[in-house]
Amino acid sequence: MQSGLLRQCLARVGPSNSRATFANVLRKQTHINVNVDGSAKGSSRRLFGATAMAGDGGRTVTTAKPTKQAATKIQRIDTNPPRGTRDFAPQDMRLRNWLFGEFRKVSLAFGFEEFDAPVLESEELYVRKAGEEITGQLYNFEDKGGRRVALRPELTPSLARLILAAGKSLPLPAKWFAIGQCWRYERMTRGRRREHYQWNMDIVGVEGVEAEAELLAAITTFFSNVGITSKDVGIKINNRKVLQAVLEKYDTPEELFAPVCVVVDKLEKIPREKIVEELEALGLGSEAIEGLLNSLTLTSLEDLEAVIGGECEAFAELKRVFELAEAYGYADWLVFDASVVRGLAYYTGTVFEGFDRAGELRAICGGGRYDKLLTAYGGADSPMVGFGFGDAVIVELLKDRGLLPAPAPGVQDVVIGLGGPAMQAHAAQLAAALRAKGRTVDLTLEAKKMKWAFKQAERVAAERLIIVGEDEWAKGLVRVKNLASREEGDVKIEDV
Repeated sequence: MQSGLLRQCLARVGPSNSRATFANVLRKQTHINVNVDGSAKGSSRRLFGATAMAGDGGRTVTTAKPTKQAATKIQRIDTNPPRGTRDFAPQDMRLRNWLFGEFRKVSLAFGFEEFDAPVLESEELYVRKAGEEITGQLYNFEDKGGRRVALRPELTPSLARLILAAGKSLPLPAKWFAIGQCWRYERMTRGRRREHYQWNMDIVGVEGVEAEAELLAAITTFFSNVGITSKDVGIKINNRKVLQAVLEKYDTPEELFAPVCVVVDKLEKIPREKIVEELEALGLGSEAIEGLLNSLTLTSLEDLEAVIGGECEAFAELKRVFELAEAYGYADWLVFDASVVRGLAYYTGTVFEGFDRAGELRAICGGGRYDKLLTAYGGADSPMVGFGFGDAVIVELLKDRGLLPAPAPGVQDVVIGLGGPAMQAHAAQLAAALRAKGRTVDLTLEAKKMKWAFKQAERVAAERLIIVGEDEWAKGLVRVKNLASREEGDVKIEDV
């Protein structure tokens, strides 16, 4: 059939030299060995007979090569999450829920209200605070609408945006808290990841340091609730006005205050020589640098008073915080440290930082007063103070102290039907009734043996194993095994 079709095609071509040329073309296109007389030899491909018009008005034959489906093996994906991020399998999620529950319990006990905001925010919310380390750590990009956006690196700017949006309709003082995910592209160390969850508590509308004292009480209450003591953790406290007073002694321009704070915050991260270089680059003279660095070594209020005077606002505010700490009962947690300034430019007064007394972990939490943050966003000044408390470092600390719990799945009853589809249906009926009463029930969905049911009940740390069997059900009973006492017996269905 193929040879006949080729003879017809070649006959239409004309002279023998044209026919030879056409045969060569067909060999290349069809992989069929074609002789000039039109016969085909050793054809290894089927000719499909698709046609096209030739240049002289005749028809030429083209072919479609059948493709063999390559047996390609799909490469296994990388099952690790992106670098610096975490998965939360069920056992990890239970631990996270426990921790967030402790954060939430303290916040509610102190009369705070919960809020949330988008993880994706306008980039402008963060980059307008120029010079800060956080600006270079943003996960930022342009969205499909041409807007510059960023994954939030912290929660405070989102809070400020919400406070500005509420305006004068917001009842003051406002006490808000949030537990949200934050993103920073930074070097990873123990307890430091590129994504983390952060617990924030903030007070808006209180000018006095009573607000700071209340927040410090919340932090120490949380520590106590999870088994951490003041021997494990301390809270370094300072006031940015101390640094301001020192800089004023050396006639340092006011606009250099925030950049100097950013440099001083690196004191424990880079060598002293590098600190001096960065301060010189800002324009500070050698005398001012020496006086500044000496002031950062102060560790008692008495020494501070001798340097800046007892009438200084910074000293008075710090003294009041310590007095209130005595009244609350957490003074043993506090440590005055003049080197603590916090790296964010918006802090204006009291600043504090939770630290591991063993010195093995980075800062556990930190915060302070930021009365001028709203001004940076086009609003009016408003007294504001708050803290951020990450989830990663506290988990490492609890692990080191042997205080990390292993929360159970929280199942109260495991229900299994024995005896075929009818008993499985009755088991489902019982599970529905128990759930309607508020019980948490793990219903066995397949035909399983009793040995499996016992193992499952132990795995989920259930209180009871309830067995729906044919004989018992016919009598209006089910078998209930108490997994704590190991006692078991038949119970009326309505009494389970």
